[in-house]
Amino acid sequence: MSKKTLLSKETDILDVIGSTEYVSVGKISKVPAKIDTGADSSAIWASDIIVEKDGTLSYKLFAPSCPYYTGDIIESKEYSVSIVRSSNGHEQIRYKVVLPLKICGNTIKASLTLADRSRNIFPILIGRRTISGKFLVDVSKKGVKLPTRKRTRRLNEELEKNPYKFYKKYVKKDK
Repeated sequence: MSKKTLLSKETDILDVIGSTEYVSVGKISKVPAKIDTGADSSAIWASDIIVEKDGTLSYKLFAPSCPYYTGDIIESKEYSVSIVRSSNGHEQIRYKVVLPLKICGNTIKASLTLADRSRNIFPILIGRRTISGKFLVDVSKKGVKLPTRKRTRRLNEELEKNPYKFYKKYVKKDK
């Protein structure tokens, strides 16, 4: 999906990526990722995160419920922590690791926080620090096409049948 674009300097050519892209992380390929220019940092779904007595951080990418889960244990002594603040102000301390990410054919070293992303649609979130100076984002493009969610489809069918009843049920609930 990537195309090249010329920037102000004639030597600076960056790939244009969409707001969603398939990426590879290590040996795991075609993982859907959300490109979020509103997010400062990047995150990847990790499970079984443990720090051993010798200071080794171990974790598994994704979780058994995820189709990208391999069960492989990754160990590292090179990691840090980061305080991640959500849009609603909630703060969370997370471990941060550097992993190779392949985006649109380009392999980069990405600093990613380890997070439980089981409730998110995308197991990887790529923030602006990771893409800055490497890619341009065209938000009208999507490299990952997600099927319409069944619940959304059902809600729209309910809305179409009786908009007023839908409004009373979901928007302005009677007390």
